[in-house]
Amino acid sequence: MFAISSERHMTHVLVVDDIALNMDVLEGILYKEGFGVVRALDGEEALKALGRDRIDLAILDVMMPGIDGYELCGLIKSMYEPKFFPVILVTALNGIEDKIKGIESGADDFISRPFHTIELITKIKSLLKLKKLQEELEHSENIIIALATTLEAKDPYTKGHSTRVSELAFRLALDIGLSGKEAQFIKKAGLLHDVGKIGVREAVLHKGAMLTDVELGAIRRHPIIGEEICRPLESLRPILPAIRHHHERWDGTGYPDALMHEDIPLYARMLAVVDTFDAIVSERPYRNPYRFEEALNVMQCGLESGQWDLYLTKRFIAMMRKEV
Repeated sequence: MFAISSERHMTHVLVVDDIALNMDVLEGILYKEGFGVVRALDGEEALKALGRDRIDLAILDVMMPGIDGYELCGLIKSMYEPKFFPVILVTALNGIEDKIKGIESGADDFISRPFHTIELITKIKSLLKLKKLQEELEHSENIIIALATTLEAKDPYTKGHSTRVSELAFRLALDIGLSGKEAQFIKKAGLLHDVGKIGVREAVLHKGAMLTDVELGAIRRHPIIGEEICRPLESLRPILPAIRHHHERWDGTGYPDALMHEDIPLYARMLAVVDTFDAIVSERPYRNPYRFEEALNVMQCGLESGQWDLYLTKRFIAMMRKEV
């Protein structure tokens, strides 16, 4: 059965145990500490509760019939991925094998029965602080993404560019066999690759005539500025090289660091390919957009130009033609 506090602002803890007396004990401790409690007698009830109620943390008994605590923990983590949702496993088992199995299922902490109240509450509060920190970091990340989107929307020639690059890079990542997690990284890199243009004057960004050396220098600083904007967030660390190096060229004539060949990070090489394609099929102040097949032909003819990673470019062209 479920018992839900009417205080909607309270922190709510899901307690899952097939023994009602065990839940009664936990519920009493949690209520005394000011937490709301959601009860579930088995895994199926727990999953229904998670889909229905606002829950901040789960405490799962390991030894349950049907869906045991380990399996339920894995299911919960999958439900909330990539967000952080804290799970504590309660067990009378103290063997290292049990702890390893719990870690593999995604558990964030353990407590043994019989447990000490202070230890349990300390673990809960620690995990809730970590959850809040993760949410704040995610909020900051979303602000940066919104900044990039807003900046792009002000220019009719680049509106939607980063979103398209993001989606194409994601598809290319899966096409070449990268993991789902890596594909998500490159997708995020695509969204943010041009955020550094916030440091470039609009008159320069929208200029239809040839750029002066000073203006060209300002444009070429945008990958560095983008990296600096994103660097403070730990969650964006994996994509910083992609942001900084997406204008490097395979032959070493790109910017800002004139890297060449495999010294250019993989994500950056991927962005260079899809970024170029979207630029070719998009309208610019100085030219009309190319049609889809024309753009692929331009890239096909430029395979030996030294601009892109040859393997990635061939895979991208094949992927795009296959999906037509």
